[in-house]
Amino acid sequence: MEVAIIGAGVIGLLSALTLTDSGHRVTIIARDLPGDESQDWASPWAGAAIFPHPDAKGHSLQVETFKYFWALAHRDPTSGVQVVKATEYYDDRTDDSTIWYKSLVPQYRRIPTEDLPDGVKVGFKFKTMTVNPAIFLPWIKKKLEARGVRFIRKGIKDIEEAKHITGCRVVVHAPGLGASELANDKDVVPVRGQTMFVETDFDELIMLQGSQYTYIIPRMYTGGAIIGGVSQEGNLDRGVDESLRSNILSRVRNLSKRRLESVDLEKCSTRNIVAFRPARKGGYRLETEGTVVHAYGFGSLGYTYGYGAALKVQELIESVSKGQGILRSRL
Repeated sequence: MEVAIIGAGVIGLLSALTLTDSGHRVTIIARDLPGDESQDWASPWAGAAIFPHPDAKGHSLQVETFKYFWALAHRDPTSGVQVVKATEYYDDRTDDSTIWYKSLVPQYRRIPTEDLPDGVKVGFKFKTMTVNPAIFLPWIKKKLEARGVRFIRKGIKDIEEAKHITGCRVVVHAPGLGASELANDKDVVPVRGQTMFVETDFDELIMLQGSQYTYIIPRMYTGGAIIGGVSQEGNLDRGVDESLRSNILSRVRNLSKRRLESVDLEKCSTRNIVAFRPARKGGYRLETEGTVVHAYGFGSLGYTYGYGAALKVQELIESVSKGQGILRSRL
């Protein structure tokens, strides 16, 4: 069956991968394509740490994604995916009873309370992956092109236009923030993020969540890391908030137990990054509506959900092709 995919972010690309795995012919239509550095799409700017989330739904999707990237990191390092040591901290819970993925991630262990940074209530270590989007997105595009996937660069105004341009009756709708207009979904909301790329040999992944959102994410093949960050729902400011730069650095220094003390924002090579996560109030939308499969609203967890969501897209496409199992839209 011929399938059109709207959107060339991580969800759209991985959906193309699973669909071609099952023999479908795929055309991707998107305003932005891998290699672009526009602020108008999120996938190139993601920190892209594969961190399952204790409070997010869709555990099975996160599990499948973890397995995919774990295998890819070992099979093909040219993909921009690497295995790293990870430390995760929370200041809004006192134990790891909510950490459902502790049986999934390798080498999981609790950190003794006396070894936690100031203000942190619980922490644990394990192994996971980071993805360098600047490498991974073009890598997967090349793989898809070798499978015959066609890419069309074009902004569209509605889903029917995508059907007309591609000649496909069945569509996967994965446009990120574009779903607000294309699906008239008023629950779609941009969440502003601001991070920095800094030169450092720091090679561990560290995350603190709860009352704040602070992280250090090594970036494969770059000699540096992404440090951040903030999560500002509804903020559309594309400029750099200068006051946040020193605030972020102060937080990551505390998080790393001063091991980033040598990073100087005035002397080190840095790059400011401002982008907008494609979130959705009430959570992601992953369902069929007629001959359309909706797959959007994953917020900051696009890479964490990516392959699992793509497998679900494949399953939903099969139900569409068989003319059965159609779910009624919630909108």
